[in-house]
Amino acid sequence: MSPEQPPGTPLLTVRDLAISRGGRALFDGLDFTVLPGGLLLLRGPNGAGKSSLLLALAGVLRPAAGTLDWHAEEPPKLHFLGHQSGVKSRLSLLENLSFWRAVNGPSGITPPVALDQVGLGDLGGLDAGYLSAGQTKRLALARLLVTDRKLWLLDEPLAALDAAGDTLVARLIADRLASGGAVIAATHDDLPGATRTLTLGSAT
Repeated sequence: MSPEQPPGTPLLTVRDLAISRGGRALFDGLDFTVLPGGLLLLRGPNGAGKSSLLLALAGVLRPAAGTLDWHAEEPPKLHFLGHQSGVKSRLSLLENLSFWRAVNGPSGITPPVALDQVGLGDLGGLDAGYLSAGQTKRLALARLLVTDRKLWLLDEPLAALDAAGDTLVARLIADRLASGGAVIAATHDDLPGATRTLTLGSAT
């Protein structure tokens, strides 16, 4: 934890947030705080605004109203893992991770170690286009490891994974929380270690 971020200081405070898509209000008046070591689960039916909330937190979608207070980090240092994996099919697994490490900064573990962490250590030289859906998801998860970011925004992190993949995600999240980071995950599944659940209503 940096000197500017004393223990217990929130990473993010959201106040009176409103999100609209295509001229339709998804939700408004949303308030929550994310603390170091916290896992916030976003629940709700399809169309309730879970993915849109993550996009707003990632700076991709402009909120209709409300404020995002990132406290000690402006702009925020975060990872966003959405439905699109960001994997480049014509690059090898190692080349994919080296690319993202160069873009985001080499503050995490090295690409070979990251591949080992997600169970793809023997496939580093393979073009990513040959991976199965589950393996592609594992490669996308490895991207979180090559650059260290305090906050992870995960949209359906267990999608396309088998039981072993679910265990992997749980371990990666537990490690992130133990290091003083935080995770916000939109998911229909259960994730161990959740400190809060926020349920969004269906859009009207």
